[in-house]
Amino acid sequence: VSRTLRAWGESESGRAERLAGRVAVLDGTGNPTLAYLASGIEGIKIRLTAKGASTAEAEALLAEEEAEVRAILGDLVFGVDDETMEHAVLALLRERGLTLGVAESLTGGMIGTRICDVPGASDVFRGSIVAYASDVKHDVLGVPEGPVVSADAASAMAAGARRVLGTDVGVAVTGVAGPDRQEGQDVGTVFVGLDLGPLGGDVGPEAFEVQLAGNRRQIRQFSVITALSALRARILALA
Repeated sequence: VSRTLRAWGESESGRAERLAGRVAVLDGTGNPTLAYLASGIEGIKIRLTAKGASTAEAEALLAEEEAEVRAILGDLVFGVDDETMEHAVLALLRERGLTLGVAESLTGGMIGTRICDVPGASDVFRGSIVAYASDVKHDVLGVPEGPVVSADAASAMAAGARRVLGTDVGVAVTGVAGPDRQEGQDVGTVFVGLDLGPLGGDVGPEAFEVQLAGNRRQIRQFSVITALSALRARILALA
């Protein structure tokens, strides 16, 4: 029997380093086995497979190995088998009674589309503002004049999404998907903004920078799962 854990929030090499000791143990026994599969917007898939004289025996081995892997990776694991990052984020927000608003630039609506693919998303998700042009960022979201590929712009976009859409939480992405540099920023430079309003205490709107590799489509896809992963981590960190 097999089970696939989905993880995100750390480089593939970093994740492999964490699991290296466990892989060595499994290599010595040959059962269960562990394999990686990088799946872009679906995250890093860690496939566990166990064999036994009966289904029950194999499933027991699999459950033990899953517990071992989860103990190593912690909250980096966001789902099992077909559970996407969108499922994980919506379930977490629903559990806490929170609503979500999104502002997107380089992703062009991909975050909203992924969220809307999850049945029942409407009880959490209020909408996405696709602010692709700079003047839309300024006029609709209240981003101050100046560079729009920046941490300041990303945090202002998240705050604008929360304000305009009337939500508890706002998340935003802005960056350079290519093929050319923009505002002096290299292709693959992405800023993710988060605004948790009063839930965030004294933190206020915040943003961070990531460098993403790949072609234009891959950068946009990685931006989606990275932004949602950051939101998930921030919500999990709340008291």
